[in-house]
Amino acid sequence: MLNTPQHDFRTTELDPDILSTPFKVQTNWHVITGAPCCGKTTLIDQLAEKGFRTVPEIAHLYIEREMALGRKSNEILKNRVDLQGILVEMQLGIEQELQANEVTFLDRALPDCLAFNRYVGLNPNEILSECFHHRYASVFILDLLPFQEDGVRDDDSAVVGYLDEWLARDYRALGYRVVRVPVLSPQERLAFVLERLSE
Repeated sequence: MLNTPQHDFRTTELDPDILSTPFKVQTNWHVITGAPCCGKTTLIDQLAEKGFRTVPEIAHLYIEREMALGRKSNEILKNRVDLQGILVEMQLGIEQELQANEVTFLDRALPDCLAFNRYVGLNPNEILSECFHHRYASVFILDLLPFQEDGVRDDDSAVVGYLDEWLARDYRALGYRVVRVPVLSPQERLAFVLERLSE
């Protein structure tokens, strides 16, 4: 159970004992991730247009749903600890419903929650064991684009840099070969990802 943090976990490394856990299911899922304002949604939308199955970012879905019910973004984001607990549960639920053998692109995946847990002051190791239900086929981290405010996120450049670093560190700690997607035009980024998949 996630409670109000009493310790600063923002630099906590992943527990090596838990990291030795074997993955349960190999999937054909490809993770598209990165810090806020890296172009994930644009790339996911392009992949969907190409006919691939895609899973949108859970945080955006939740925040937009709550705003549609009349809540303000600052109200939704006020208690980051509770919000993060909701998002972890939602991500777990979504991934449990996917077919392991179906080619699917995820706009963030469960291991992203490790970095976001740290950011709000929660111990990432509390949810680390959940990251071994499924092994992803590949992990793409998009390099940062110039940041733009979108009314949903309030992250500044320091936060963006922090998340960019920890997302890469966590996925590598879990044994993934992280593929960095450079800053290119949207069409070139799509071609870059599809080319890597065909290798």
